[in-house]
Amino acid sequence: MKRTLKTKVLDPLTDFLDDEVLGGMVLLGAAVIALVWANSPWSDSYFDLWGSYLKLSVAGLEIDLDLQHWINDLLMAVFFFVVGVEIKRELVSGELKDRRDAVVPVLAALGGVALPAILFTLIASGDAAKGWAIPAATDIAFAVGVLALLGNRVSNGVRVFLLTIAIVDDIVAIVIIAVFYGEGLSLDWAAVAVCGLLAVVLFQRLGVWRIWPYVPLAAIVWLATFESGIHATIAGVALGLLVPVRPFRGREVHRTLEHALHPVSAYVVVPLFALANAGIFLRDGVLGEAMSSGITWAVIVGLVIGKVLGISLSTLLALRLGPGRLPEGMRRAQVWGVGALGGIGFTVSLFITDLAFTDGSLIDGAKVGIFLGSIISALAGTALLLLTRGRRPA
Repeated sequence: MKRTLKTKVLDPLTDFLDDEVLGGMVLLGAAVIALVWANSPWSDSYFDLWGSYLKLSVAGLEIDLDLQHWINDLLMAVFFFVVGVEIKRELVSGELKDRRDAVVPVLAALGGVALPAILFTLIASGDAAKGWAIPAATDIAFAVGVLALLGNRVSNGVRVFLLTIAIVDDIVAIVIIAVFYGEGLSLDWAAVAVCGLLAVVLFQRLGVWRIWPYVPLAAIVWLATFESGIHATIAGVALGLLVPVRPFRGREVHRTLEHALHPVSAYVVVPLFALANAGIFLRDGVLGEAMSSGITWAVIVGLVIGKVLGISLSTLLALRLGPGRLPEGMRRAQVWGVGALGGIGFTVSLFITDLAFTDGSLIDGAKVGIFLGSIISALAGTALLLLTRGRRPA
């Protein structure tokens, strides 16, 4: 029993946390490089590079996107595939399997999505209101990275709780992207994507365990999803959810894929995404204009205030009224610190910004809000966890 628990739960969780910690550092480095490059004397080269177009012809279809959107639409599908694989593992053998373990972080995540969105819409107006989901997302890599800096000052229960909240947060963000940020649904192409997913299921029923026969099917699903008007990254999530967690034909397909693709996602895809999306031109009065913009403050308030109140109050209410419980070793007082760290929004927040707006001033204002809100949330979460680390468990 102990060996099974270690193999199926603890080892994958440890590997995941290790990749997220180092990935968070690489992500931070990429974001800093993007900001410096975008405001350097060579800033034109930054925007020219990511704005250069690349056309791809596939079976008579032409896809003409700039380099930034090839990363956002194609490479980020790999990131969302890994997210789907991790969600599947958590549902089958992880923290979301047991109802008593799952109920509190699930409700906490829902509160941490709802309240920031509500506060955002109360502050933002007009076209800016389209970005209501920007402060709803938590960046796992950065949040886990902050916890890593705290070392043994926080228990593993705190890490598990934050990680579970972030995973549920990802599920909600995926649904939001699919439902609210699509572009004119094409039922014909959506049907092709569904057929591609059914073909994957059929291959599994036939016992096809090798990975390469699934690659053409994955390409078809991505292409059909892209053409359907649903954001193409949703194809990655759907395919990830179909990966079998339990041994398939005697082989650990789930672990093989996760070990192969998680480093690619953490060290290549997400840093490239940050490099292409985090660069904001802040000179010539742009920063001052952003700081006087309603959308900037809507994002900051959503991340800094909405997240900590939404996560913390939902958690405490769930503990008081329901059968749920906190992970072993976590104190109730630490809920506020975890809630504050939930306000570190970066990867998915930037991703939703790109989907929500085409106006450059709105994009810049939202990005400034994401950066400042995330920094404040990281500092506040760190301070709160350090202040509460010595209190007795409830």
